Amino acid sequence: MPEPLLITADQVNCLIHAYFLDSGFQHSAFAIRMEGRLDQSPHIKKHIPRGELVELLSKALLYSEVEAHWKGDELSTNCSAPFSLLDTHACSLQPLSSTNDVREPSAAKVNGDAAGKRKATTPSEDARAEKRARKEQDEKDAQMNIDGVPAPKPKPKPKDAKSDAPQALPEPPTKKLKHKPSVVGARPGAVRFLQAHKTEVFVVAWNPSTKGQLVSGSRDAVVHYWSVPNGPNNDPTAPIQPTLTLSDITLDPQADLTALNWNHDGSLVAIGSYDSILRICTANGETHFNDSHHQGPIFAAKFSPSGQWIATASLDSTSCVWDVKQKRIHRQYRNHGDACCLDVEWLNDSTFASCGADKVIQIVSLTASGPLHTLEGHAGEINSIKRNASRTRLASCADDGTARIWNIENIHSEKALPTSVLLSGHQQCLTSIEWCPVTGPGEHELVATASFDATARLWDTVTGDCIKVFADHTMQVYAITFSPDGRHLVSGGGDGSLIVYEVKSKEKKWSWYTGEKSGIFEIDWQSWGNTSLIALALERQMVAIVDPGKVPAL
Repeated sequence: MPEPLLITADQVNCLIHAYFLDSGFQHSAFAIRMEGRLDQSPHIKKHIPRGELVELLSKALLYSEVEAHWKGDELSTNCSAPFSLLDTHACSLQPLSSTNDVREPSAAKVNGDAAGKRKATTPSEDARAEKRARKEQDEKDAQMNIDGVPAPKPKPKPKDAKSDAPQALPEPPTKKLKHKPSVVGARPGAVRFLQAHKTEVFVVAWNPSTKGQLVSGSRDAVVHYWSVPNGPNNDPTAPIQPTLTLSDITLDPQADLTALNWNHDGSLVAIGSYDSILRICTANGETHFNDSHHQGPIFAAKFSPSGQWIATASLDSTSCVWDVKQKRIHRQYRNHGDACCLDVEWLNDSTFASCGADKVIQIVSLTASGPLHTLEGHAGEINSIKRNASRTRLASCADDGTARIWNIENIHSEKALPTSVLLSGHQQCLTSIEWCPVTGPGEHELVATASFDATARLWDTVTGDCIKVFADHTMQVYAITFSPDGRHLVSGGGDGSLIVYEVKSKEKKWSWYTGEKSGIFEIDWQSWGNTSLIALALERQMVAIVDPGKVPAL
């Protein structure tokens, strides 16, 4: 006799928790994790594939379709009415073209395949983290492919009409294009793998001063330090082992790593975690100091330009600033009411900006009693803020599907700051925004944005014009960054693709495909002199290293 089916409330809660994280519902994920006491569940640390709940529901729809259409000892084939999860099915019978017409049950159509901010298993970044997506169940574990053949160009989209008011966002894209396996376009050793993590890798960060030193953090609160060899004499097939592992930094079951940030000289690295503790370690892995002042997950941790201070953003609705040398908190700021603080960015060594779920950006001086300015205009949670190299403008991106450029040249003036430049055109919420690090003489500064609508875009930050829509991804785009010299733009998403574009020509130059169900959560591109390397945080429990010098197209 077969074993009975066993479905427990705990299993269902874990599936719903994973779905919330995948869909970017940070607060809902946090609530069910607390109220369902999922930290005590034996299932909470299990890897739940992206889309698992949707996959199970689609199979249930298929079973319901067969059950409803089974007449006698055969399957009725002339019903044209669709099946859905919430509507009662009523057959709409059509004449059969033949008495022997037999069909298979149709594939269930699952809508709302929303992406997640899953850059950490945290409600924020489980993320990246912050937000992630679903795919069909056909997982291909064995093979990872390199694709150097340009993909067919997508059909041009109509130019978006500009408006100061964000437009209503339609449903996420449902396209399911197939990648063509290929191993052309790169020399041996162009892509290497760092395989020591046991769970999804959410964050990676290169040491800006020490060539080849990388830190990576994963869902199970493990930090690995790596020394990645580079040069003509290194063996590209030789396995690379961590030089140091921090595996006992916490006993808290909710300790997914959400942020890694080096100071300017690469002597210290800040570690943000879901367990609410800020940790700062040396380049040798020694603890500089820990602080548990926050009462909720830390979403961002960033050093000031000089390294004297570090600012953090947390789910507890506050941002904090610490004195790094004195190893103590300087001040805690509650500038976003009861809404969670999602990101921070230093504008200079004594002024920073914070953004949150209250849809505003606060400009804060370390010497002032309150915010210097409150920047309003977004109609959704603001996920990320980034300043330009000259520290004169600030870029923001939000859940309302728009980005904005703010002039911050006169932030210490009592006069109101100029109206922001609106960047409107994405059809879903934005996950990240980055400034191009190099601007030619007489040219306008550029920013790039990534979105759940499966596209990345390049923008003129002065006119607000969308210069190019990059539509090569088939699922939501999580991460985007420019090469240090500003020549290339690279994007990664839930479809497992890394795509590199040339900024000047705005053309796709190279792509690499990780495999089914292996999202790219974070990208860090760093250069040391003539050496340049790209690190990728992969859902497939590893870090990928791409050497652009071994890719002829780059």
